[in-house]
Amino acid sequence: MKALIINCTLKKSRADSNTEALARVLADELKKRGVESEFVRAVDHNILPGVTSNEGAGDDWPKIRSKILDAEILILASPTWVGRLSSVAQRAIERMDAFLSETDDQEYPVAYNHVAGFVVTGNEDGAKHVIAEMEASLLELGFTVPGQAWTYWNNGAALGSGYLENPESNGKKRAVKNAAIAASNLVAAAKALAAHPIPAPPD
Repeated sequence: MKALIINCTLKKSRADSNTEALARVLADELKKRGVESEFVRAVDHNILPGVTSNEGAGDDWPKIRSKILDAEILILASPTWVGRLSSVAQRAIERMDAFLSETDDQEYPVAYNHVAGFVVTGNEDGAKHVIAEMEASLLELGFTVPGQAWTYWNNGAALGSGYLENPESNGKKRAVKNAAIAASNLVAAAKALAAHPIPAPPD
């Protein structure tokens, strides 16, 4: 079983990412349950604006799309900026809008029987709002989202240190525990869907 983790930080790969640090905690929990994770840092790629699966010359989204559909589990990971998901996460969701009208060889909507989970970090409040926005979007696209399929960390409602800078705290311990719960629920849902797939929509 495979998971694809799309890190929607605004920082390119040369920079440390709080969001990736927490996403790797989730990846470690998935690995304990037999799931290998691949990371894509979206900002390293030329993801053109649009709502189709291929926006033409220079568009890197088709390669990422293939990775999404090749994995049983998708993790969308975003920092919190101005109380909302990052612009990079919004771009990824907009490109997945094409899934609404795409089917596979068996006439299944392409996102069906794929499971989704979420990671959110920030040094301000709003993590649950960001999770809710991403969750609602992926549910609409056809992904299955089990209960408690997320982990998050923030440093309160005022400006403060990031996940990587913060000393061990109750908040960090809770984020690690939530990652274990999310991994367990995501794997259970993916196995259930493999055994009993959601049928194609009725005509």
